[in-house]
Amino acid sequence: MNSQTVTLDVREDIRNGGEPFSKIMSAVAQLRPDENLLLLAPFEPKPLFGVLAKQGFAHTAREIENGDWEVLFTRSGEKPDAAIASAPVQRAVREVETKGGRWLEVDARGLEPPQPLVTILEALANLPAGAELRAHTDRRPMHLYAQLEERGFTGETEEKNDGSFITKIRRR
Repeated sequence: MNSQTVTLDVREDIRNGGEPFSKIMSAVAQLRPDENLLLLAPFEPKPLFGVLAKQGFAHTAREIENGDWEVLFTRSGEKPDAAIASAPVQRAVREVETKGGRWLEVDARGLEPPQPLVTILEALANLPAGAELRAHTDRRPMHLYAQLEERGFTGETEEKNDGSFITKIRRR
């Protein structure tokens, strides 16, 4: 089978102050089995390597002109290790039951971006029908909303007195 390459250039997004993680993850989610992703970025996106490795992607990175980077993500041919891929989620997720109801709680505080987003999205993959997920984060999860929309969820965020945020997520 011949592989095709989809190119995603996020250099201008980043230079304009944007956070392209959701754009990258959306592109990865849309890849067909015979497609690779060529990412162009203004720096070597090392945190992304581990995130995509958990999804079964290997990478080759090289610096190009002007200090920019070109990273080719290819399917490694190995299935992602479910135990490794879910380890951070297992530590951060717990089931809560009170008189007011039952929900999954994700504590993503203290994680560096993009890990809070990744942790929340991984937990959503295991959310039972009719259940709610409550994500506790250090920052308002601005990049989460588009990802929720794409996956058929809705989220509402409220700031807590300590400056952290709770986002309540439900299926639409």
